[in-house]
Amino acid sequence: MYVLGCDLGSTAGKAVMLETTEGTEDTVRIVAWAIEPSGFSPDETAQLVIDRMCNDLEMAEQIHIAASCCTGYGREHVQSIPHNVSEISCHARGAHFLHRTARTIIDVGGQDVKVIALSKTGKVLDFAMNDKCAAGTGKFFEAMARTLRCSVQELGDLSLGSTEPAPISSTCSVFAESEVITHINKGVPRADIAGGIHESIARRLTAMVNRVGLAEDVILTGGCAKNKGLRAALEHMLGIRLAELPCDPQINGALGAALFALDAYRDQNNPAVESHAERNTHA
Repeated sequence: MYVLGCDLGSTAGKAVMLETTEGTEDTVRIVAWAIEPSGFSPDETAQLVIDRMCNDLEMAEQIHIAASCCTGYGREHVQSIPHNVSEISCHARGAHFLHRTARTIIDVGGQDVKVIALSKTGKVLDFAMNDKCAAGTGKFFEAMARTLRCSVQELGDLSLGSTEPAPISSTCSVFAESEVITHINKGVPRADIAGGIHESIARRLTAMVNRVGLAEDVILTGGCAKNKGLRAALEHMLGIRLAELPCDPQINGALGAALFALDAYRDQNNPAVESHAERNTHA
């Protein structure tokens, strides 16, 4: 049996397909996943990322999807996937599945940042979210990379070579860019400017973590989790080692959605059994 989860973010759509033989998480495995840039509409994004994922599967046309679930910015506007669950719940569910001892999730996406505190059973205890400002998000990294005339990956790699990070005090992306330009004009090395950028973001994320309470293990998810400079800056600022995940950290939300789809299938076929979704839902 196959179930599908989609996470339709502001900049990318993610899809995960799970296979299970018993209908419990003990026998669940990820059989396919895909990431695609967001299309014009949530419907278009969902179709693009699902098609991409299915094209990577052998005999994809013979696969029957028993249930599906959607999360992310566009979750309520996908006609083909009427069942949807909040991002907070899906990220918590995916993280608990991937790393049972995760207690803090730092999710850095294209346009928002989330910090989620988890219980031992994966229940959401508290969360903090920044979706009003681009500072600290993927869009912020893209803007800084353009200013330094490099790619986002190069920006992260550059920061690892910093010996004296340049101070970036502003929490506003517009003013931070102005500070970066000032450092460039003063002849500050690119590596130190990149180091200062990552340090300023890590400082902002650390403040969010402190609001919900730091508890290990801590995992970093979202597209920006692939930024080695951000991981290093966060580890330094938090004074801990971030836990490693066994798959691409960007698909965590879609994975959680797929697990909620599995719950929906179980509820439909065995309504007398209380589902995980009913026991652990955070709107």
